[in-house]
Amino acid sequence: MRYKNLFFDLDDTLWDTYHNNMECLKELYADYHFDRQYASFEAFYNFYMPYNLGLWAKYRMGEIDRQTLIVERFLHVLRPLGIESEARAIALNQDFLERSAKKSRLISGAVELLRELAPSYRLFILSNGFREVQSRKLASGGIDSFFLQIILSEDARIQKPHKGIFDFALRQTDSSREESLMIGDSWEADIVGAHDAGIDQLWFNPKMERPQGFEPTFMVRALSEVPEILSRS
Repeated sequence: MRYKNLFFDLDDTLWDTYHNNMECLKELYADYHFDRQYASFEAFYNFYMPYNLGLWAKYRMGEIDRQTLIVERFLHVLRPLGIESEARAIALNQDFLERSAKKSRLISGAVELLRELAPSYRLFILSNGFREVQSRKLASGGIDSFFLQIILSEDARIQKPHKGIFDFALRQTDSSREESLMIGDSWEADIVGAHDAGIDQLWFNPKMERPQGFEPTFMVRALSEVPEILSRS
């Protein structure tokens, strides 16, 4: 086999971040009575999510640190209520993380894929997610036992897409660059990052968006397509 080491992104590659987080935000909207300020959950979500995604983009590029992300994303929704307390924002963030870590929804085909690959490959998680929740997400989804190690940007002290985290992952897992493959949904973080680090890439691309700047090594619309690609490699 061409590859021996498979590095998986977690969020929206295996663990269904979009739907799990949507569920958590609906709970927060109800429990914290955000309807006092926001006309509907949709209005609340549309105010929160673009700002949150923008903060994550800045975090990936090293423009802000973890604490700024944590505080600012929930201060953003508290400010219209006249609340400027960082402590309140941190508490809200912690509640969100606690709830999200208990959610179990996976991307369609994730369990079947991991069951098929585990006997033949060394499987690892490579994620920018926070240490206190990523392991718990894997456990909640029932897929933790498939992975030999979880490599996080907090441990590498640098985030995907930077080359350094991929080099760190190779060292930590004693993996060779030529025998490794990065599998992820984020074009920027997973695919561009691995490409720039000299690692082959498999882009999980359900929306079939167009690659920008280069063609990834592989691209799939569904996780069920991955084994066939690997069998030909």
